[in-house]
Amino acid sequence: MHNELSSPRKLQSGNLILIGMMGSGKTTMGRALAKHLGKTFVDTDEEIQCRTGVTIPHIFDVEGEAGFRVREAQVIADLVTRDNLLLATGGGAILTEQTRIVLPENGVVIYLRAQVHDLWLRTRNDKNRPLLQTGNAHAKLSQLFEQRDPIYQQVADLIVPSGKQSVHSMMLSLVVEIDKFKHKYEA
Repeated sequence: MHNELSSPRKLQSGNLILIGMMGSGKTTMGRALAKHLGKTFVDTDEEIQCRTGVTIPHIFDVEGEAGFRVREAQVIADLVTRDNLLLATGGGAILTEQTRIVLPENGVVIYLRAQVHDLWLRTRNDKNRPLLQTGNAHAKLSQLFEQRDPIYQQVADLIVPSGKQSVHSMMLSLVVEIDKFKHKYEA
């Protein structure tokens, strides 16, 4: 977890960046939090689809995961130059070194950390998640979590459990945590 300001832009930008596994609630929480705080919400997967005109599964089919990650890193590098965004990243965005650098430099990074079983419950019927189109989605989520959790923790300024609480309740808790974080560095 980051414990110091990596750049003056981290707080000045007004950006909040949500990271975490697929199904952790980044898009749902991002929309609610952006509305509450008066920020512009952008989901990186939606932005990629808008810019390319095709779905994420199609990009995976044609370019593979590596090709998708290149596109994702480019979109994130562009988006973080804006101000007052609430950015929901794709679950694997942190796998790209460039992204691991630009995220904490350009906003407060919040890791929505969910348990694998909860992630599985939330994603098991979603056909738009290419990495889960395997014979055993639960095992794949476990493997991805094991690989990614330490990276999320390394990149995050705040780690927030994404459990069974309501979106509104979790959003209000997040607002308190974000304020505490900002006051810590503005003092």
